[in-house]
Amino acid sequence: MIDVTLLGTAALAPIPERALSSAFLRCGGRSILFDCGEGTQSAARKAGVSLINTDIIALTHYHGDHIFGLPGLLQTMFSAGRIAPLYVTGPDGLDDVMSVMLRLAGDLSFDVETFETPDDGLWLREYFYCWPDRAVLSSFPTNHRGKSQGYSFTLGRAGKFNPEKAIALGIPVESWRTIQNGGYVLSGDGQPVAPKTILGPDRKGLKVVFTGDTTMYSPMTKAAKDADLLICDATYGDDEQTELAVEHGHMTFSQAAMTAKLSGSKTLWLTHYSQRVTRPEYFLPGAKKIFPDTVCGYDGLSVTLRFEE
Repeated sequence: MIDVTLLGTAALAPIPERALSSAFLRCGGRSILFDCGEGTQSAARKAGVSLINTDIIALTHYHGDHIFGLPGLLQTMFSAGRIAPLYVTGPDGLDDVMSVMLRLAGDLSFDVETFETPDDGLWLREYFYCWPDRAVLSSFPTNHRGKSQGYSFTLGRAGKFNPEKAIALGIPVESWRTIQNGGYVLSGDGQPVAPKTILGPDRKGLKVVFTGDTTMYSPMTKAAKDADLLICDATYGDDEQTELAVEHGHMTFSQAAMTAKLSGSKTLWLTHYSQRVTRPEYFLPGAKKIFPDTVCGYDGLSVTLRFEE
């Protein structure tokens, strides 16, 4: 399963009920923080989310409203005695940005390492310790001002285990879990057995997409295909502000809804509201006409996504 919590839903500047852009994902005891705008720590406390042991911070771009909470978070991690490395990913220019963030944060008790997230996905267990099998983090290009990217997190699911085949091949019961986790085992006569020999076709997994700031953009729509949850830029509520949205590299509620519809997403969370959008729910009916499963995101909104039976 995957737990997702919106921590910040404001654009440009925080307001009392909205921190700046951030969302937290937890899966199998590991976690990713998408963006880290001002107020992220306060929003996390209100939502009952601990950021101290965050494994990965995935930055969509380097505008202040998406990264200015980072030095303070690093200091808090240090104060809490963190020693495990922290991994940070982002578009081009990440190392330069992080050198500034680290100077602001001061001395730390842990290493901060940067890495690239490829478009075709990074199998997290192969790169980092203890992530669930089939957990993959991918990036995709977005259309904002300057270098920017969004992220797709998928949790694959193996096919059903066939105990009759395992017994017929003489595979001991204590090795069955290895097969279910994608590992090779030995048959009764000592021959290697591949997981696909015992497992059925892969079953539907789970997928979460975080767009960051962007206009409607075909690579993003493609990346969000069949997402269980799409967390999408919806800076402007009124369709009359479409030209303004394009000019500033953002989307309206209706454009976000159309993105969800075109991508075949299951649920859409709107976020990154302009300060002029004081009542997001006022614009919600128009978005729901396009995509019925549209939700006005708010700080602290959370969901647990589970595999289909």
